[in-house]
Amino acid sequence: MRIWRAMKAAGAGLLRDGTYLLPQSEQSREVFEEQAAEIKTAGGLAHLLSFDPESPEQNAELVALFDRTAEYAEAIQRLEDLKAEFPNLEEVEARQQLAAVGRDVAAIGARDFFAGESRNQIESALAEAEAALNARFAPDEPHAARRKTRQLNPKEYRGRTWVTREHLWIDRVASAWLIRRFIDPQARFLWLKRPKDCPKRALGFDFDGAAFTHVDSKVTFEVLVASFGLDKDPGLARLCALVHHLDVGGIPVPEAPGFATIMAGARVLQKDDDALLKVMTPVLDSLYAGYKGPPKG
Repeated sequence: MRIWRAMKAAGAGLLRDGTYLLPQSEQSREVFEEQAAEIKTAGGLAHLLSFDPESPEQNAELVALFDRTAEYAEAIQRLEDLKAEFPNLEEVEARQQLAAVGRDVAAIGARDFFAGESRNQIESALAEAEAALNARFAPDEPHAARRKTRQLNPKEYRGRTWVTREHLWIDRVASAWLIRRFIDPQARFLWLKRPKDCPKRALGFDFDGAAFTHVDSKVTFEVLVASFGLDKDPGLARLCALVHHLDVGGIPVPEAPGFATIMAGARVLQKDDDALLKVMTPVLDSLYAGYKGPPKG
């Protein structure tokens, strides 16, 4: 039973009782060698054989053993059911349930050796569910402007007042962190109930008409990174991918569900946006440090 579970977790195809198949790769060999060693330790017999299909027809039959369409279809149905439940759920619970589906989909993807249209469908379904959740709990997202991103000098933006919509979510909290860490260390922040209340001399971000907001396909965090010449930083590049996925969807990022759950929990616990930014700052600091990698030397 232990061997069976390990083979199932690895995504092995079953040719017949006791005969398992995986696409040839170093990882597949390691999986089989580990299980073979355990079988032999228990007094059993195990052989590892490598072979090439004899014909395109045989290859198609073998590839069919790894079809994950049914698993993806089940996950898509779970997402549809969850979206229908969003109006009845608190934000933290909704994000936890979406994260759980995301983890299951990632596990399917890890053993989907011959990805096809089903993989594209589940990625689109996850993005749509994320967008529906954000529409429920983080409304009034800005519309993308169409304009060129100008290169700006951070020294000309020091000691300023920066304003955005209150009740921070992913793009806004990450943008505020970026501003204070890389652009304006003395930044003062105001959180607006209505964007039209933005003071004239303040720098707005992440709302329609703001100095810094969504441009074309970029979310506000990405626009700030590009505007201030920070886009060569590998840590910030990976944060861009994370924020983009959580704000508007797109290519999944493994850390995204966990970060969104932490953010949702922090919004519940913190009494105002100043406190929320304070507690999320070390989280973003840690993500940035992890994305940059360990120091060399």
